Amino acid sequence: MKVLRMLGHCIRDAFKSVFRNFSLSLASISCIAITLIIVAVSIVASFNVDNFTEEIERDLTIVVFIENDATEEEVENVRKEIESISDINKKEIVFKNKNQVKEDISSESDVFKTIMEDWKEEDNPLKDTFQVKVKNASKIGKVAEKIKGIEKVSVVRYGEGIVEKLVSTFNTIRKITYIAVIALVIVTIFLIVNTIKLTIFSRKREIGIMRLVGASNFTIKTPFIIEGMILGMIGSLVPIALIIFGYPALYDKLDGYVFSKLIQMIPKTPFIYTASLIVLVIGIIVGMIGSSSAVRKYLKV
Repeated sequence: MKVLRMLGHCIRDAFKSVFRNFSLSLASISCIAITLIIVAVSIVASFNVDNFTEEIERDLTIVVFIENDATEEEVENVRKEIESISDINKKEIVFKNKNQVKEDISSESDVFKTIMEDWKEEDNPLKDTFQVKVKNASKIGKVAEKIKGIEKVSVVRYGEGIVEKLVSTFNTIRKITYIAVIALVIVTIFLIVNTIKLTIFSRKREIGIMRLVGASNFTIKTPFIIEGMILGMIGSLVPIALIIFGYPALYDKLDGYVFSKLIQMIPKTPFIYTASLIVLVIGIIVGMIGSSSAVRKYLKV
């Protein structure tokens, strides 16, 4: 009970301090808000880049062509052998016989439609196919090699060469966005910590008086840490509002994609709440760290 009572007093003192030193608190809040806006934009961009690359990777498909003389039983055996490969997404294996392939090609081009419309079933030179997707795009080449070794498989195509470069590019983009966000968070911490240090430096006399009257380190330190948490929370409100109102507006204006429908944005909900929570947590933690490190200088720990 005593600890809870002391904590209650610390929270009360922290709120009083925020309003009593309003000009200094406002400077800290402004710094937190400005830097967290940059972090918020980076987080939103990073999540969307990651989502885009994952969507593209999920759409990468291996097309398996079956020999024309394969029986239904042999085709089924090919399916079973493909399903036995551990990196295959078994639920997304799609079989199309040569007539379905013909219909698909005809629907995509009037030229092909004109050429193929007179083909009878026995004259159709196309092959039955399996469309296969992998769990991990980086393993698509190895999976394709395994499928090539299956009996009655004629040809395997997945965009060799291009796909590997695409996957490598996506991985590089991911790393760059992650590094950018981490770097911005570190810069944010540095700026906010130094701003809060300046705020607390102006109150070193107050800390000295508290030490002279016998206040413990915990009693002195806790209100400042809670104050930093409050400043972080208030400072994160602007970037959170930017995410909650700005992202949906941008999403609606762009119809949910950037440049092309191939580059889909993350749906508004629950993404805006997840991103807002991340920004709020960063603001609180950075505020607490800033206050803790700044006040420690004036204490004999």
